[in-house]
Amino acid sequence: MGFFKTYRSMFTLLAGIIAGSIAGLIFGEKVVVIKPVADIFLNLLFTAIIPLVFFCIASAIAHIEAGNKLGRILGVMSLVFLSTILFSAFLTIVAVWIFPIHQQVTLSHDINLEQPGNWGDQVVKLLTVNEFYEILSRKNMLPFIIFSGITGLAAMRAGERGKAFRQFLHSGNEVMKDVLIVIMRLGPIGLGAYFAYQVGTVGPKLFGTYAHSLGIYYGFGTLYFLVGFTLYAFIAGGMPGIRIFWKNNIIPTLTAVGTGSSIATIPANLNAVKAMGVPEDIGGVVVPLGATLHKDGSSISSIIKMAVVFAMFGKSFDGPGIILMALGVTVIASIVEGGIPNGGYIGEMLVMSIYGFPIEALPPLMIIGTLVDPLATILNATGDNVAAMLTARFLRGRSPAIS
Repeated sequence: MGFFKTYRSMFTLLAGIIAGSIAGLIFGEKVVVIKPVADIFLNLLFTAIIPLVFFCIASAIAHIEAGNKLGRILGVMSLVFLSTILFSAFLTIVAVWIFPIHQQVTLSHDINLEQPGNWGDQVVKLLTVNEFYEILSRKNMLPFIIFSGITGLAAMRAGERGKAFRQFLHSGNEVMKDVLIVIMRLGPIGLGAYFAYQVGTVGPKLFGTYAHSLGIYYGFGTLYFLVGFTLYAFIAGGMPGIRIFWKNNIIPTLTAVGTGSSIATIPANLNAVKAMGVPEDIGGVVVPLGATLHKDGSSISSIIKMAVVFAMFGKSFDGPGIILMALGVTVIASIVEGGIPNGGYIGEMLVMSIYGFPIEALPPLMIIGTLVDPLATILNATGDNVAAMLTARFLRGRSPAIS
């Protein structure tokens, strides 16, 4: 009963999607009349996510305590986080190449993924805008994220002078999280209407694309959990590291499944890394920060979602430029979405913004993100434990498994 309560929103969303799909199969193109319902829901999401991103990022950075003595731990920890996120993303790209997502469904050919201008112009356009109002557009998510981070950094540096502004950022963050939760209560209706429209106009072959992508995620994700984490534990502590990691990772895994939250798994993770031999000063930093900044499961799902949308819009998910961009988007999305309810949608908005996909790309991204959530949570939460072991290994020069 607790499992169904934890994932109630996911099951409710699925119920709406199934109902909409059945309506599309029965009524065909007649369901086009309910498309405005889907458009209203998506427009509400778009308008809410922009201020949510600002308050979340700015508030998080503004409340970091400056002048602490954790620089070395934070530096090594950041490299570990970045390495595992990129490694999991790259392996997922390889998996997608081996088991390609067939282009069975083409929603639109009317998009252009090529950026105009030379390399320098592309970088400028990717990172900045030349008017403030342009930064508020969903088409410029990356410049907006950068601006939000700079604002938070300035609020932190302001010290006592910026106290009132930091309180405003924190309060705004809490309010906007609730706004998104309220909007997502309309998710079963909005996404149900979207699927009714898509199934009614495109046909039932739409389901094959989703099934294929979910098969890749759960197959590769399980393999990464068992083999990838074992490899990390071996690097951290050799064979003793493998034994001590899996012996103490059972409770965090079950906690992640039961709660559906990386944040809620923090207490179990703290106990686990202590039993794994990770010093408390390292575990006490890596585990809490990892719950919001370290997302191997989200990294894998980010690549899968990009590959699916590229296929649905008849575009090839290859080429050095596209792959490098995908890795960069994955890192940003994995960091930005941490600690936000339904935060994966922010990463999906970033994908749409950078690659120039139209509004029709958001529902497929949302659906896949929702369906992979149980395994993604396990990877996100328990990945912090091997990250703590690796951080201890590189800082102390010895196996954390040896107490």
